[in-house]
Formats: sequence, C-alpha cells, structure tokens
Amino acid sequence: MHDSRETLLRNAFVTGCPVKHSRSPLIHGHWLSVLGLQGSYTRQEVTPEDFAGFISRLKSGESGFVGGNVTIPHKETAFRLADRPDALSEELGAANTLWLEDGVLHATNTDGYGFLANLDATAPGWNKTDRAVILGAGGASRAIIQAVRDRGVGEIHVVNRTAARAQELADRFGMKVHAHSMGALPEVMKEAGLFVNTTSLGMDGEEAPVFDFSPLADGAVVTDIVYVPLITPILAQAVQQGFAVVDGLGMLLHQAAPGFEKWFGVRPTVDDALRRIILADMEKH
Repeated sequence: MHDSRETLLRNAFVTGCPVKHSRSPLIHGHWLSVLGLQGSYTRQEVTPEDFAGFISRLKSGESGFVGGNVTIPHKETAFRLADRPDALSEELGAANTLWLEDGVLHATNTDGYGFLANLDATAPGWNKTDRAVILGAGGASRAIIQAVRDRGVGEIHVVNRTAARAQELADRFGMKVHAHSMGALPEVMKEAGLFVNTTSLGMDGEEAPVFDFSPLADGAVVTDIVYVPLITPILAQAVQQGFAVVDGLGMLLHQAAPGFEKWFGVRPTVDDALRRIILADMEKH
C-alpha cells in the first residue's frame, strides 16, 4: 500500500506577535527545498486575544497545519493549551514546538537542545567544566539553565540585576542552581568553564558594560544567545581577552531541527549552506 504521507502536502507555521522578522521560514524553506519535500512553513501573526482560537482550529484540523513553532508572547499559553506537553516543557512552563498526532496536540521546548547542539558543534568538550555562569534571569535563561543542568554541569550560577528573579529560577531548577546579584559576578566566574549571556546587553549594536573574563578557567567558552550582531560586544570582549566564543546563530538553527522532523518526517542537517543563507538575510536587514 502506498504511504500517503509521501504525497501529502504538510503545512507548518511559526506564530508570534509580531512575527514578521522571524527567520524560521527561511530555515524550514531551505530544508524543504534541499530534501525535495512537499510542504510549506509560513508566518502566522496571531494576537494574544486570538491565540486560543488559533490553537482550537489547529487541534480540530480546520487550520490545515500539522504543527508549528511558537514564539513571543505565546510560549507559556501554548504550553497550557497543549494536550500533551513533555517533561521539558512541563518544567519550563513554556513550549516553542507543537505537533499533532492522532488529533492530540503535543508540545516541547527545543531551545535548550538548540543551545547545547550549537555548543557541541562549535566548541566540543565545553561540558568538561563543573561550573557555569549564566547572566540574566529572564524567560530566555530558563531553557539554558535546564539544558546545562541536564548535561551534568554541577554548579550553575545565575547572575541578575534583580537577585530575587535569579532566586526564582534557582528554586525552579533545583540544588545545582545558585542565585546572585551582579556584584557577585567576579567571584562566581572563578574557574567557570562556561559563561552565557542570556540578556539583551549589546543587542542590535548597543553598547555593553565592560566584562573582565580573566577569572574564568583556562579554555573557558563564552557564548551569547543574541545573534544580531553575530559578534556581540560581550563576545568581542571575550575574544580580545583570549577566550573561545560561540555566537548565538547556531542555537537558532539547531533548535529548528526537531520540529521539522516532527512535521515533515525527516531529520534535517544544520550545515554551512544554511548558515550562509541566514547570514545573507541578516546583511539585508
């Protein structure tokens, strides 16, 4: 019997508000083309007021989508409205990837996977350290803390302007996670093998404060989840001080792969060709 999935046009989406700047359609469009698959991946701008209705139409099959990505400000609501969120999204309280199976809406969060896959590809061996410093306690830091903890790093120090927000994350993610205010940064950086910026410091070319990375361990890796500009002021400082850096673009590319496999049935490859496509788009805007 012929497998109808091969001929079925499968449609996926990215939804947010706003969503017009999302580069996800470029990523998934490239993979659909390279793999010769029938399908589409489109932007769906949905307001918070209309989001429950959007999910309802998705579940019923009325929308014609097999699933999609969810971005700001819908990640928490997507998690709550999913029928079957997985353990990762349960702990985070947020989902960025949805897919239908037999009329049941599943949810996960691939941000942490994308973060780790980017580090593994660009700085293999980074996880030999037992101490990481994560700057920032906003929504973006949650998946990073979870992923670094689950990879086995023993001490994770979350540093934030408001210590209470960092403490909320320490309470959420357990004994390995410690909360600090900014004044503690030089102390907690001592012998850390990984430094992660999850804040918007230096985003879109804005200036960032001066960081002294010298307390970090020899061979430490500094990374930033911001990818515009590609080399953020924080990464530029780390390079000047002799540390290996990993830019944030790879996280965007790698986090997309698990969803693509759920919707279109094939695991895509993150490669230089895809990276060049996104870099070219970044230069245009």
